[in-house]
Amino acid sequence: MRLRIKNGRIIDPANQLDDHGDICIADGNIVSVLGREGDFHADEEIDACGKLVCPGLVDLCARLREPGQEHKATIDSESRAAISSGITSVCCPPDTQPVIDTAAVAELIQQRAETANKLRLFPLGALTHGLEGEHLAEMHALKRAGCVGVSNAGTDITDTDVLRHALEYANSCDMTVLIQAEDHYLSRNGVAHEGAISTRLGLPAIPVTAETIAVSRALLLIEQIGGRAHFCRLSAARSIALIKEAKQAGLPVSADVGICHLHLTEMDVDVYNSNCHLRPPLRHQRDKEALCQGIVSGDIDAVCSDHQPHNEDAKASPFQETEAGASTIELLLPLVLDLVQKKIFSLTDAIASLTCKPAGILGLDTGTLSPGKPADIAIVDLEKHFNVDRTQLLSAGKNTPFHGWELHGLVTHALLNGQLVYQTDTSSD
Repeated sequence: MRLRIKNGRIIDPANQLDDHGDICIADGNIVSVLGREGDFHADEEIDACGKLVCPGLVDLCARLREPGQEHKATIDSESRAAISSGITSVCCPPDTQPVIDTAAVAELIQQRAETANKLRLFPLGALTHGLEGEHLAEMHALKRAGCVGVSNAGTDITDTDVLRHALEYANSCDMTVLIQAEDHYLSRNGVAHEGAISTRLGLPAIPVTAETIAVSRALLLIEQIGGRAHFCRLSAARSIALIKEAKQAGLPVSADVGICHLHLTEMDVDVYNSNCHLRPPLRHQRDKEALCQGIVSGDIDAVCSDHQPHNEDAKASPFQETEAGASTIELLLPLVLDLVQKKIFSLTDAIASLTCKPAGILGLDTGTLSPGKPADIAIVDLEKHFNVDRTQLLSAGKNTPFHGWELHGLVTHALLNGQLVYQTDTSSD
């Protein structure tokens, strides 16, 4: 099919593009951007007048719960939620059930995503068998099976020698290691940031040093042995400073932040709101401000949803007994656009943190509107406002801390490989 998207405001940070015009698509790929090819005859047209046209978003962390926890969500349900927010590429951490520590599990997940046919799903392989932190997984086999990186998810590798050999093995496979930095012995059974709020509420606490010590340990190993590393879901101002120093020293590292940590703080836990039980925990206001500034400065490369859908029971117990995580995938773009509206960072920086930058971290062939690349595209009505209603979320997980918030930015069309996979009609609103 030959398709023309016309009259849109096209923003493609990968090509430093912010202009109005058309995009021509043929055979699933982008033919031209901004051009007025006289010999291009489209079978269909989409009028994007007054709308933003950008690359499909790339989410570096979303748990889709399949296989193993289909009672919480499925690849199909979460793919529908993702595409409604313009997300066309998703990375799946290895802490599924069973763990993605064999080629068979990686291939199974990709097959189910292909059946859903709504987005590109990129699995991350496990660093260690069963995420137990003892024996290294077969990273070469995982790479051949389509894994784009390796991670131990939210499980700390307490044995530093095992972590060192895991980094060396991943380096020999030319794979990026994704590190969620948390020292097990300092975090233990903590559920909230160590500070005034956790003390007053009597909640087991996680100090900032649980993260910064783990970041420092990993950086020192990377400095010694080399290899690419990406630090996931940083939550503390001091962690950003460590990443900045490492980048200035020339280490091949990058970092991301979860969307909740750009909007919420420990204060949001104050009424034992279990939807604000996150890992890492929501921290101090100054940490939130430093994370936002990190996007502006480039010390933080990407923003991810850190989507973790749960069923009702998982969040219905006393705070410290609930499961950590929030349902965020379909609110990722509107929440980032809210920060743009508040002039915390520019629209171009926001789109970059959701497209070309996360794609570049893992070497994905997405996140850009360059001619010849797959036509994964989101069209967004920036003027459309809506109130978040947890009961109306497409995700099977209704556990959002943003219920009742007024946001703006509605995806009207999403394309995957040049095919329309999502569309909503706002003309009557």
